[in-house]
Parts: sequence; structure tokens; C-alpha cells
Amino acid sequence: MSSSVGHNLFNQSLLQGKLNSSGTSANTLFQAACVNQVAAKIRKSPALKKFSGNNLIIWKPKLAMGSRRSVAIIPHAVLTTDSTTEVARKFNLGGGIELQVNVSAPTPGSITQIDFQTTYSSDSLLLHWGGIQEGKEKWVLPSRQPDGTKAYKNRALRTPFSKSGSNSFLKLEIEDPAIQAIEFLIFDESNNRWFKNNGNNFRVNLAMKEISNASVPEDLVQVQAYLRWERKGKQMYTPEQEKEEYEAARTELLEEIARGASVQELRARLTRKSDAGDTKEPSHHDTKEPSHHDTKRIPDDLVQIQAYIRWEKAGKPNYSPDQQLMEFEAAREDLQMELQKGTSLDDIRKKITKGEIQAKVAKQLRSKKYRTERIQRKKWDVMRILNKYAAKPVDAVDEQHLTTRKAMTPVEVFAKAKEEQDGSPVLNRSIFKLNDKELLVHVTKPAGKTKVLLATDFSEPITLHWAISKNQAGEWSEPSSHMLPLGSVSQNGAVETQFTSAASTHKVQSLEIEIGEDSFKGMPFVLQSAGKWIKNKGSDFYIDFAEKPKQVQQDAGDGKGTSKALLDKIAEKEGEAQKSFMHRFNIAADLIDQAKDAGELGLAAILVWMRFMATRQLIWNKNYNVKPREISRAQDRLTDMLQSIYTSYPQYRELLRLIMSTVGRGGEGDVGQRIRDEILVIQRKNECKGGMMEEWHQKLHNNTSPDDVVICQALIDYVKSDFDIGVYWETLNKNGITKERLLSYDRAIHSEPNFRRDQKDGLLRDLGNYMRTLKAVHSGADLESAISNCMGYRSEGQGFMVGVQINPISGLPSGFPDLVQFILEHVEDKNVEVLLEGLLEARQELWPLLSKSNNRLKDLLFLDIALDSTVRTAIERGYEELNNAGPEKIMYFISMVLENLALSSVDNEEFIYCLKGWNYALSMLKSQNNHWALYAKSVLDRTRLALANKAEAYQRVLQPSAEYLGSLLGVDQWAVSIFTEEIIRAGSAASLSSLLNRLDPVLRKTANLGSWQVISPVEAVGYVVVVDELLAVQNKSYEQPTILVAKSVRGEEEIPDGTVAVLTPDMPDVLSHVSVRARNSKVCFATCFDPNILSDLQAKKGRLLRLKPTSADVIYSEVREDELADASSTFVNEGAPSTLSLVRKKFCGRYAISSEEFTNEVVGAKSRNISYLKGKVPSWIGIPTSVALPFGVFEKVLADELNKEVAKNLEILKRKLKEEDFGYLKEIRETVLHLAAPRQLVQELRTKMQGSGMPWPGDEGEQRWKQAWMAIKKVWASKWNERAYFSTRKVKLDHDFLCMAVLVQEIINADYAFVIHTTNPSSGDSSEIYAEVVKGLGETLVGAYPGRALSFICRKTDLNSPQVLGYPSKPIGLFIKRSIIFRSDSNGEDLEGYAGAGLYDSVPIDEEEKVVLDYSTDPLIVDGNFRQSILSSIARAGNAIEELYGSPQDIEGVIRDGKLYVVQTRPQM
Repeated sequence: MSSSVGHNLFNQSLLQGKLNSSGTSANTLFQAACVNQVAAKIRKSPALKKFSGNNLIIWKPKLAMGSRRSVAIIPHAVLTTDSTTEVARKFNLGGGIELQVNVSAPTPGSITQIDFQTTYSSDSLLLHWGGIQEGKEKWVLPSRQPDGTKAYKNRALRTPFSKSGSNSFLKLEIEDPAIQAIEFLIFDESNNRWFKNNGNNFRVNLAMKEISNASVPEDLVQVQAYLRWERKGKQMYTPEQEKEEYEAARTELLEEIARGASVQELRARLTRKSDAGDTKEPSHHDTKEPSHHDTKRIPDDLVQIQAYIRWEKAGKPNYSPDQQLMEFEAAREDLQMELQKGTSLDDIRKKITKGEIQAKVAKQLRSKKYRTERIQRKKWDVMRILNKYAAKPVDAVDEQHLTTRKAMTPVEVFAKAKEEQDGSPVLNRSIFKLNDKELLVHVTKPAGKTKVLLATDFSEPITLHWAISKNQAGEWSEPSSHMLPLGSVSQNGAVETQFTSAASTHKVQSLEIEIGEDSFKGMPFVLQSAGKWIKNKGSDFYIDFAEKPKQVQQDAGDGKGTSKALLDKIAEKEGEAQKSFMHRFNIAADLIDQAKDAGELGLAAILVWMRFMATRQLIWNKNYNVKPREISRAQDRLTDMLQSIYTSYPQYRELLRLIMSTVGRGGEGDVGQRIRDEILVIQRKNECKGGMMEEWHQKLHNNTSPDDVVICQALIDYVKSDFDIGVYWETLNKNGITKERLLSYDRAIHSEPNFRRDQKDGLLRDLGNYMRTLKAVHSGADLESAISNCMGYRSEGQGFMVGVQINPISGLPSGFPDLVQFILEHVEDKNVEVLLEGLLEARQELWPLLSKSNNRLKDLLFLDIALDSTVRTAIERGYEELNNAGPEKIMYFISMVLENLALSSVDNEEFIYCLKGWNYALSMLKSQNNHWALYAKSVLDRTRLALANKAEAYQRVLQPSAEYLGSLLGVDQWAVSIFTEEIIRAGSAASLSSLLNRLDPVLRKTANLGSWQVISPVEAVGYVVVVDELLAVQNKSYEQPTILVAKSVRGEEEIPDGTVAVLTPDMPDVLSHVSVRARNSKVCFATCFDPNILSDLQAKKGRLLRLKPTSADVIYSEVREDELADASSTFVNEGAPSTLSLVRKKFCGRYAISSEEFTNEVVGAKSRNISYLKGKVPSWIGIPTSVALPFGVFEKVLADELNKEVAKNLEILKRKLKEEDFGYLKEIRETVLHLAAPRQLVQELRTKMQGSGMPWPGDEGEQRWKQAWMAIKKVWASKWNERAYFSTRKVKLDHDFLCMAVLVQEIINADYAFVIHTTNPSSGDSSEIYAEVVKGLGETLVGAYPGRALSFICRKTDLNSPQVLGYPSKPIGLFIKRSIIFRSDSNGEDLEGYAGAGLYDSVPIDEEEKVVLDYSTDPLIVDGNFRQSILSSIARAGNAIEELYGSPQDIEGVIRDGKLYVVQTRPQM
């Protein structure tokens, strides 16, 4: 049997994963109430075909004609009252209104008669209709029309109903035989009310003529259906469309038979076989053992019925495709065994319809919901989900451009003129957008009397249809006669008033209404023009008469770092938004374009506003009655716009996801209206119409909100707990709903639930179903409703209720329905590992679809958001599972959460490489690599850095907007202050951080890292001071010995005067500037890895401690004040005279010199040392060619006549600097950059560089030389860097005596860069070399780049055995093309006892490229032999240079293509 047969049998079964109307999983194929109905189902054959994607799975049985029983068919509508004479259909129009349509079945040559009857009564009820011909979608207008029928725009006919009591009637007669159906809508013209069929046209097929006795075999109908499907472009059909197409195919064949074609001719045409009837049906006596040929004897329609019976006996399980095929074959075997017993096919047909055929059903199919307890994850390439979209915040210029006021519209000009003329206080002023037109509503109160002015720039005549709200906002009450403007007409509880043209200069129409002194709530209205009703986004307009309260604002600040104009607009609109969710979502939709144009900060503004709303910081409803469907329609409008931006602006997708999660999905197919309908059904079916349920019903009708999801859950929990009222309140309170909140609703809930025990089962069933409807509207991140919304579901209307049909999204990956079914079955498992794998597999499957345009994209997004949220809750539930877990399981959980975070992040490159790092660490652990823990610790440190950067980005983008808008709207300060923190906590980042904290001590213990890394082991006694950043206090002077506990240390900072120790959780490199400075200044410096120890130190703020560091630990204890004197010798007295001095260097008469001319009079130690190494180090050590601009060149250039004005300005700024106004340092640096180059300098530098074999920048063009000259000036200007300036002040060096030579070298584009200290700086062990290595250029090692370098030590007695101390965690590497670098070389770097190195800048001509590093593929990490070779060569180079100088050296160098270069060396400090 071909696989297509099985697919045909199980059409729309497990593979679609649908939910039935009760919210439970069901196979939609098998929905007959009893077996007797199956034959009728098979006859219609909806299960014999399936339209899916680009393929139609179709069964073409090769059976003899006599093997199938033909059935006489008359095509008809669904509900038939008399199968020979009449077709009838009933439609539910909502609100208890029904429509019945009867179609006569005509005799040959007669006219088709269609009778309409509806329970709706109105004098203005119209049938809006047209005919449908075969193969055409456009309506045709029949020539035979009832009296009163009018053509509407030559596209439709409108025929009035006749009113009779509470019903309305209409009769149509169709004589055109080409018309096969009519389509129609019903329209109540006076009330502007349309009745539709679930948003679509009604359709009634007309009865077939003259072919009532014909029959068509089902297999031919299938082939014809396939051909029709091909003709129409293989489009995706809904289940209902499939049925219509199938019946249309039957109709076409019946018409051919009616025209004289035989069944054999049809078969020959359709199957391209001349004779399909030669094979005779074998007798059941022919054989005893069934052969493959014998299995064809059982007609497949019987096999299908037997398969249904087996499925029903098995408990209606969800079958996999393979199981479906097995079941189909098993059903055939059941019937084959019956055939072998001597039963005829006719007898089998009779027995099968009675369920008398024996069937053995495997028990495991009844007990097992899903075929496996663990999914097999695909081996996804993590690089496929790489996103590099980085959102750029809008700058001030753009924001100013965005907020530039446009020219005033005619309506605005008119309103302004009226305001100036009237001068009365304005109660309310709103401008509504009506496509390209505007409507102004202006409410004032002159002399205590309310007056309403309306104006519009519509050019056509326009009428106001209006009323007054007396008791509640939005209600329609007929106004008193004294309010009516001249020419007004009263009409059934409302009034119609014509607009009149205003002064011609304004080009507007207007009208004024004087309401008077009565205290009315407001005015609802709609407009009418050219026979069309004009509404406010589908709802009535409403203007409030109450004066908007002036909000008490906190100090809003200047809105820096925000889209201030948009936030101001939001604050202005908040009063209107408070009326209802409909208003809020519509206003948000109106502002979305402005937000998009403002970029990242604009969307952040919308997110902050929606988040304040979602967390109940803003009013949800204020005296306004709104229908649930209006809320869901507004949600749809907003989320449709968000979906559009998501598609077009990938850099904003992360923010858009956050916004959507606060808004909720909204409802399709009138899901919103079901909120109103279903609560009535629950009350009626369960006899609970009073008390709390009635109060909740009133609240739901008035204004539904996300609180209703919580209330429904509280009721379910209450019933499940055997009616424990404490459980009800526990659920409410846990979700932020107190008794006071229940009482605060416009329709307050005063009572507690009180049900009878016999109501339990019904309430649990109905409330469970109702929860899905509530979540479909209000919950953007609810997993079950998100899945059902994508997989498709249908809820039938009952009585007055509207029906809902959500079609499955096309193009979902194969097997995806199985996957989400697996998730739902495991979503509450205690062991969450299996669930997490399923969730991440589903997200990976969805990921490609989220970057493609799709009209259902938002449904996919809501599903992905729900899967993301479920990962977080699963992880939190799984913490207990990890309490006793080993490192491998914790690392696996970390990798899964990191994968989830990467799938949710826009700029996720760093997370991707962290994930690759964890995967490699896991492979090291499984292969028992001794370095696994050390490597995993480096990945953990890098992951923490990535999370910190993520948090900082959120803080930068969101918190300023939260603070500014929060102050404008009077939001509680606590909610504002924790805004960004709560956003982060709601995502995967917080879960990931918690897992890292669990693993960290395990790794440190395994790798023997301890709790400390001691960088400068100096004993110290001092008072504890806690600071956030060392940078913030680097220029401070402490008057008593101070132990700084600093949360952040970047690596470039100075250590403040009076500091005896710096302790930090941060991880600066051991060879960073601050580390070198600490050792040189005899300051204790250490990194603490244990958060508990760090917390204890922070808690000792203000106390006097003694620190005793060893090589791997810091022991601390409290001491008495009198012990401070014993340690005072270590405290540096700021007032002590300096022993350091500088000698001013003079210009030597040359602008440029070669390396052979380097002496201590013309260049610094950096240049001299590199020159000294040439020819003296082993040949395998490369030394770059160098030239220099010697001491005094800067001063000579400054004194040149070319730079007279620059010199004058610089002198003024230096005088101001001496007055200790340090803000002038930046101005001095900027002034230096204005220097012009003397011609002689250019000529001499060119000659020296070319003579040394270096490329001359000017050969590449004038612009290239300008870049080189700018780099030289930046080196000179770095003399006035803040860090360098304060460093010389601290040791009392005369800053004016500091001179700057410039060393010029060709840049080697390094694979790796290193720094060597030939004596271990942490232990002082001179027999041990210590070195650090980074990928790319060395600036990431010596500069302020976060993360650690690879570090190692090597005994000088065994240089081929380096020992790795730590693997790299630096996320960024710097790379550059072939270029020239200009290095600072000051006379301050020669001073013994002063670490002047690294204070000044080295500047390349070209800017370095920042590259996010992937260590999981770096040979230095993954190739042990390569690592040993590189590290050994670095150690041997350090040892050789130390031996050359005879003293410990601080050496910098690079590796390029395996070759080592040394770029500078200096004495180790």
C-alpha cells in the first residue's frame, strides 16, 4: 500500500495537532457520533484527500468497477430538510438572531426559488447579493429581480426584506441555469449594521438540475478535485474550502454525466487508461492464505471505516505518520481475516457498520500519549541564528528633525481661531484622523455652560448622528429639545444634525451644540456622508465633557537619552487612554509611526508606556463601556503595525517582542466577542447566575482586562481545591489582585464565589474552555493558546454565540505539530531537561520563519514569545533538580538557556560564541581533558561579561524613558527605579546568571583556582571604603589608609592617593596598567571570585582591616586602632617631597632620525631598547624596522610661524589649567590637533622612512599623509591625557618638563599579541616567567578592554613546558591591515620607580577593526601541540632578552603566521 493511502485516511489527524471546541486535543477526522455515521462521512470523502503546501495527497485505487458501491448523489447545502425537493441552511447572526434559507430543488426547465427568513426585524433590512457562476469569483447580477431591488455600484444588488411581526422575509427567483450559487450579506441600513458569516460572505449553493439519478465513483471525484487544485495554483485550503472544492469536483463530473458521458469515459479521461474494468472480482474461495495481490480485494472505503473503529477502541490517540500507516494495514488485515472465514463483501459491509468486525488494538496505544519520552534534537549549526543587527539610538539632530512642527492643517487653523475668539476654558480637545481628513471636537464651558464645537475638512456634505451620555460614558440617550441646533432631526433615541460650511478662508464645515448646565458625562456620535457611516476605527466616537485633571508631576528632568517629544505626546494622550484598553491600543497604534521614525528610543518609549500599563501602574478603565471585540480589534490593529515594523526593521526586533508581550494577541474571528457570550453560557449551564458570577459577568460586559485571566484561574483553583475559599484568594493575591482592586472596577466584584458540589465537573470544564478565550485576547505569552492559534482551532457558535475559526498557519516545518504536542504533554514535568530540549527545538524550527514576511507572522511571534517564556519558568522550576547535579548537567542547562537567549536577542554574536564555548567545554569534560574546568571558567567569565553588557544596554535604552515618562504620569517611584531590572528578570538572562553562580564555585574548586587571584601581594592595614568604580575615585586623595572594595576595575585607572589595597570582583589582566601601578606603588591588589566573601568585605565598610595576601589567597581580619601605627610605614604621605625629577629635552636640529641615531638625548627608552635588540637577539625573533621624531620636535613645530595662533591659544589654556580647572585638558588636546606640519618635517620624515625600507604614507596620496600627520599629533596631545596628567601630579613631576618623542614602526597584523614579565609579578619568583597572550593586537591586553587574556608561567629551567594558568575570556580582538603606527616615547618612561609606560597613546594611521572572538575554533585553545609551541617560543624569547639585558624585562610582542616579533622591551617594574 502506498503511503498516500495512510495519509488520506488520517487527513487532519495528529499531523495537524488541532484543538476541538473544548480545548482538548482531538483527531478531526473521527468526529462522528457513532459508527453508523461513518459511511456517510466516507461517501462525502472529506478524508480521502488533503491539500497541503505544494502537494495534494490523493488516493487513486486500482480497483475493478464492481468492487466499489456507487452512491447516488444530489449536491446540496449542509442542512437538508428534504433531500429530493429542498435545500435549507441555517445561519447564526449573533445576539440570538437566526437566518434560514430554503432553496427549491427544481424540475427540468423550472425556476429555482430561494426563501429567506430571519428573526431580526427592521424597516431598513436589505439583502446585499449576487450570483456565482462556475469558475468565476466576481458576482453576476441576475436579470430576474424582486420588486424594490436596486443595483449597488453595478457590483451587487440590494433587495429589501418584508417585515412581519418580529421576523423579516424575502423571496428570490433564479432562472439563469449558469448561476450555481448566490453569495450575500445582510445590511440594516438605518443602524449601519452588517451581518456577515464569520467575517465572510454567506453562500448558498443552488440545487443541481436534471442529474438526480447519476452517480460518480469517489476515486474519480478525487482525481477531479486534484485537477481543480492544480488549475487554481495549488493554493492552501481551509478544511471548509477543501469540502467545497471536493463537492465542486463532484458537481463537474455529474454535469458531464448529465450531458451524456459514461463513467468509463470519465475514468479513461481522468486516469488516461482505456479500460479500467477488465479485472474481475475474485471469489473469496479462490485462496486460503492472503497474498499481496489478495489484499487488493477489500474496498478501501471499508478499510477506512474499520480504521476508524480501531482508532475509537484505542481511545482516539494521536498517531504518528508511521503509526497511521500501520493502523491502516491492520484494519485491512482485520477485514481480510473476515474474508477468509467465508464472509462476503456485502456481509462485511453490513457487519462493519454495526461494529461487529473483530479488531485487536494494542493497549499501549491507549495509555501512551506520545511516542517518545525524549525528542531527538537536530544538530543545528549555532551560526545559523547569528544576528548582527545593532540598533543605533537616534541622535539629537534626528530627534529635532522628527519633532519639527508641520504646517497647521485647515482644521487646526480653524480651531486656533475659535479658541482665540472664545477665550473660554477648554475641557477637552481631540482631533480624529479620518484617512486623509480630520475631525476636530472642541469642548468648552463659557459662563458655566458646556458647548461642543465640531469641525472637519470634508468637502462633501456630512451629517452628525449623535446622542448624550447621562449615567455612563458611551451610552446613547436622546438629547433634550433645547440642545438641538437648528435643522436637527430626532431619530429613534438619537439626533441628526447637518454640518454647515464655515468661513471660506478655513475650508472647513462645522457645527456647534450648546449642552447647557446639565451634568452629562459626554457625547457619543458617528458621522454619515454620501450614504456611508464613518466611525472611529470601527467604534463610536466619544467626547468626554469632564475637565481633564491636571496630573501632579514629579520633576521630569530634561528627558536626556529619550525620545522626549514622543514621551510628551504619550503623557498628553494618557487621559484619553485611561478610558479603556481599546482607546489605549488605538492611541498606541496612532503613535507607532512616530516611534518607528525616532528609532530605538522611540520604540523604547512605547515599550515603557505599555509596560507601565501591563503592571497596573496606569488606569485600565475609567467610566467607559467597551465591547470585548472592540478591544481585540484595537489589539489586532496595533499588533499588525508592530508586525510590519518587525519585518522591515530587524534591528528593532528585540524591542518589538517586548512590546508585543505586554499588549497581548488580540482576537481573530471575533474571539473578543466570545468573552461576552461564553460567560452567559457558563452561568446558564451551571446554574450560577447570581452573586460573584453575576458581578464578574457585569464587569466582563463593561470592560474586560488581563485581570480576568487571573480571576478565571482563581475560580478554577477554588473549584479544584474542593471549594477552599482560601485558595481563591491565594491565587488572586499572588497575581497582584487584592480585595481593594476587585472593588475598584467600574462594575465592582463584592462577593466571593459560592458553588454547589454538584457543579464541580461542569464548572471545571466550562471555566477551562473560557480560559482559552480569555488568554487568546489578553495573553501574548500563554503557551497553550499561542500553539492553538498557530495550529488552528474552531469553536462552534451556540445559540446566540458567534462562531470562531482560526485556520492553521501554512508553511510550518514538517513534524512541528508533533513537537508542540510533545511540549504540551511535558510542560508540567518535574524533570525539566526533556521539556527544555523540546522548547528549544521548537524555537529553532520557528526561527527561519520569523525573518520572513507572513500575514500570520505575529501569531508565530506570539508562539515564539510563549516558548521563550516557558523556558524561563521551566528553568526556575528545575533549580531543585540541579541541587545535587554534577558540573556536566549544570553546564548543559547553561548551554540551553544561552541558546534560548541567543534566539531572543537582536545582536547575539557574543552569546553565540559563548554558546560555542560551552559546547566545547562540555566536549572537553566528556573526553576527560584535564583543562576542562579551567577552560569552562574562562567561558563562564565571558558569559558574565556578555550578560553585564546586555544589562547595561537595556539600562541605557529603557531606564531614562522610564524615569521621564514615570515622572510625567505620576507612576510610583519604586516601579520606576526597578523598571529595567524587572525587564531583565523577566527574561532568560536572570536564569542564566543564577546558573553561572551555581557552577562558578564548582569550577574554581576543580581547577584549584581558590577564591582569590592575587595580583600584587602586599600586606596592608586600612579602613574599608566601598565604591562602584575605581575610575570614579582615581583622582581622589584619602587622608587615612584606605582599602577600596571596587565593583568595577577596567585596567587603565590610577590608584588614588592614600589607598593601601584594591579588592574587586572584576578581572583586570595581571599585566594591565593598574596592576603594574599597584605593584610599583606597593599597593595590595587582588580579584575576589567568591560573592559571599565580597559581600562580607562590603559589609565591613568603615572598619579597620588587616590584609595578609599569599600567592592564591587573601586573609583578612579586623584590628584595633592602635595597630594602625604599626602599619603606618606602608602608608604614602602625600606631603612628602618627591625623589623623582625630569630633565627638559631640547630639539636636536633634526625632525626625523633612523634607529642607528637613537640616543638617550633624542629618544626615550622605548626607542633605544628596540634599536639595541637588533642583531643581538636570536634570528628567529623578529625586530620591526623603526624611525623616530625625536624629543623637541613638538615644541619646534609649535614655535613655527605656521602655528603662531595655535601656540597662543595653547599658552592661554595651560595657564588656566594651572588654576586647577582640569576641564581644559580636553581643550588642550583638541588645540594640539590644529598644528600644521612644516615642510622640512615632511621631507625629513619621508627620507628616513624610505631609507629604512618603510612605506611612505604620502605615496598613497595626500589624504594618506594627512591621516599620518593627525596620528602624530594625537601622540603629542596624549601628554595631556587625564590619567597621565594626574599621574605626574601625584609623584610631583613637572609636567612642562615632560617631552614626547614619537617612535614610528610598521604594524605587524598580528594573529596573537603577548606581554612577558621575566620575573613572576604575583609571586616575585625570578626563576619563573609569567606571560599573557591575546588574539589580535596587543591593545586589548594593555588597554581598558574587559575580560582576561590567556595566562601562563614557565620555569626558566624548562622552557618547553609552559603551564596554562587561565584561558582567555576577552570577547573582542583588534585587527588591522598593513599600516604604520606612531608610538609615544616620553622621557617619563625612563624614571626608576615610576611606571610611566602605558600612560600615553600609540596611534595607528588606520583604525583597528573590532572582531568578536570565537575561541572554540582557535588553535591556541583547541590544539594542544600548537599551544605548547607558541607559548614555549614566547617564554624562550623572554628568557633570551632578559639574559641580554641582565635584568628582569617587561616585553611586548606579536605572533604572525607562527613567527615571533618583539616590538618593545623595558625594565620590569
